[in-house]
Amino acid sequence: MRSTHRRRATATGALIAAAAMLSVGVQAGSASARPDDSATTTALKAQAVRNPGALPATLSPSQRAELIRQATATTAATAKELGLSAQEKLVVHDVSKDQDGTTHTRYERTFDGLPVLGGDLMVDTAAGKTKGVLKANSAALKGISTAAPANAPAVAEGLAVKAAKAAGSKADKADSARKVIWMVKGAPTLAYETVVGGLQDDGTPNQLHVITDARTGAKLHQWQGIETGVGNTHYSGQVTLGTSQSGSNYTLTDAARGGHKTYNLNHGSSGTGSLFTQTNDTWGDGTNSNAATAGADAAYGAGETWDFYKNVFGRSGIRGDGDGAYSRVHYGNAYVNAFWDDSCFCMTYGDGSGNNDPLTSLDVAGHEMTHGVTAATAGLNYADESGGLNEATSDIMGTSVEFYANNASDPGDYLIGEKININGDGTPLRYMDKPSKDGGSADSWYSGVGNLDVHYSSGPANHWFYLASEGSGAKVINGVSYDSPTSDGLPVTGIGRDKAQLIWYKALTTKFNSSTDYAGARAGTIAAATELYGASSAEVTNITNAWAAINVGARAGGGDPGGKVFESTASVAIPDYPGAAVTDPVTVSGITGNAPSALKVGVKITHTYIGDLQIDLVAPNGTSFRLQNSSSDSTANLNKTYTVNASGVAANGVWKLKVQDKARQDVGTITDFKLSF
Repeated sequence: MRSTHRRRATATGALIAAAAMLSVGVQAGSASARPDDSATTTALKAQAVRNPGALPATLSPSQRAELIRQATATTAATAKELGLSAQEKLVVHDVSKDQDGTTHTRYERTFDGLPVLGGDLMVDTAAGKTKGVLKANSAALKGISTAAPANAPAVAEGLAVKAAKAAGSKADKADSARKVIWMVKGAPTLAYETVVGGLQDDGTPNQLHVITDARTGAKLHQWQGIETGVGNTHYSGQVTLGTSQSGSNYTLTDAARGGHKTYNLNHGSSGTGSLFTQTNDTWGDGTNSNAATAGADAAYGAGETWDFYKNVFGRSGIRGDGDGAYSRVHYGNAYVNAFWDDSCFCMTYGDGSGNNDPLTSLDVAGHEMTHGVTAATAGLNYADESGGLNEATSDIMGTSVEFYANNASDPGDYLIGEKININGDGTPLRYMDKPSKDGGSADSWYSGVGNLDVHYSSGPANHWFYLASEGSGAKVINGVSYDSPTSDGLPVTGIGRDKAQLIWYKALTTKFNSSTDYAGARAGTIAAATELYGASSAEVTNITNAWAAINVGARAGGGDPGGKVFESTASVAIPDYPGAAVTDPVTVSGITGNAPSALKVGVKITHTYIGDLQIDLVAPNGTSFRLQNSSSDSTANLNKTYTVNASGVAANGVWKLKVQDKARQDVGTITDFKLSF
C-alpha cells in the first residue's frame, strides 16, 4: 500500500532529557538566551559553502506571508501548468526561498472539493520559471467517483472506535470524520478519515486517525496523531529567560520569540492551565517541588530551539511565520512522557515517574518542536520508513540544539536521553553512533526496517547523521567515547556537524515530501549537498559514503569493495500490475561453501515509480530474501545495493532476482543484477 498521505503531524515523543536545574535568574522583559545572539542570521552568512545562493534565505514573517499570498493568487495557473485535471485544485501549504531567489512552494491538493491525502507536491521556481516538481505520489487523479454508500460513515466510525479502544481509549464515538481521496499505492481511492479521541493506556491524549475505503469498508491505514517518548530531566543550570512584565507581575511570556508562553497544568490533562505568573523575576529553585523550576526549563528549551532555527537556518519560528508555540508542564499524574501536538501548536511535558523528574529538558524541547517544523515543511508521514525519518529529524535537530546551546551543565553529545536513567542503570535511551546499543534500534537499513516502531526505524538515519558529522571509528567528543561501525566495513570521514545539519535541513525543506523513505532521503541529501558544495565536493562524497555505511546505496563512484562478482546485464521487462513476477538469473560457480553473511546484491531497474515494485532474491535452493516491499516511493528508477545474510545456503547455483509490479499505471525493466561475494 502506498502510504503517501500528508497529515497534520500533530505530535511526537520527547525522547530526551537533560541535567538538573538550579535557581533560574531571569531578566525583566524579553532577553536572549545568550549575549551574542542577534536577529540576524550570522551563522548562515558564515557557512563555508561553494554556492551561497543555495543557502536558505532569511524571511521575515511578512515576507513569507507575501510569498504565500502570491502563490495562492496563482494556484489555478500553476495547476494548469502542471497538467492537473479540472477537478483538482491546489492549496498553498508553505513557501521557502533560497538566497539566489529560488522559491520552493509546497501545495496540498483537493479533488472535487475533497482533501487528497498523499497528493502533496512542491514546485521549485527561479526567475519566474518552473525548475522542478516533486510529487509525493505520481498517480493521476482521474476517473474517481466521489459518491459513497449511505452507511459508509457509520462503518468507518465503528472501525475507528474499535481500533482506538484497542489502544486504551474509552471513547464511544469519533471526534471527527471526513470524506477524502486516499493516495494509496496504485489508483487513488475514495475513503473516510475518522479521528477518535480520549486517552491512550498511559494517559497520553489519543488522536487515532483511521482511513477506511468508502465503498468496501476495509481499513486502509491508521496512525496515531499523538506520538510519544519517555524521559526524566535534570536541568541546565542558571540561565537567562525571556519574560514579560505587566504592572507588578512577571510572566513566562517570551515576546522576543513569537510570544512563547509557558503554562502550569498542575497535573491536569486538558486546556492550558495557568500561565506562570509571579511578583519577582527569578523562576524556580532547582528542585522538582517548586513548580516554576519545570516551567523555567521548558521556557529555556523553547528559547534555545527558537534561536537555533533563527540563527543557523534563518527560520522565524516553527512554521516560519514568527508565531511562538506554547509549553505546558506538569501534565497528568506521574506521566512519563512528553509530546508535541500540532493541533494546539504546543509542547506538553509530564513529571515523570512518581512526579519526581519533569521531562522538560533542552534536547526534548528541540526534539519536540522539530516535529512542528517537519509538519510545516515535508510533512513526513508518521509511519513506515518516512515515520523513522520524521523521528530521526527530531533527534538530529534536538541534538543540534544541545550542541548549539553550549550549556556547561548539559554539553552537546550524540546520546539521546543520557541524563534520564530510563533504563535504571545510567545508560542512554538511544545512541546515534551505534543505534542497536539500545536493544531495539537498527544500525543500518534493511527491507523490513519500516515495520519497526518509528523510534527504532529512526536508527539508520541517526547513525547516518553521526557518521556524516564525525566519521566512523573510535573517538572522544566532549568527554563522551564513541565507536561507530559501518555496515560495509569501510571507513567514513565526517564533514562536521554544522555541514551535516545544514544539508539535512535543506533536504527536509526543499527535497523531502510526505512519503520520503530512506532511498529518497539519500537522494534528497545528496541533491542538497550538491547545490551547496558542488557535485565533486568532499561533502557530497562523504555523505554519500555515510549512506553506503548504513546500507543505503553505493559508495561514491559506485564502487563495491573486493570480492568476486557475478552479473546479468540482460533487459527483463516488468509487466504492469496484475502481471506475474519476472526473474533475472545469475549463475554462481567456483565459490567454496555457503554464501556470505553480507552478500551484496546490486539492482538496477528503470521504472517510473519504484515504490510499485516488490523485489526478492531467490537462492538456488529456493530460499527467498525480500529486498524491497512495495511502498510509497515515487522516485523514478532504482540503483541500489542490498546486503543479505545468505550464510545458510550454498553459494553455487542459479540465483534469481524476482520482481513483481504491485500497482497499476507504471512499468519498467530490470537492466542489471549482480552478486558480489
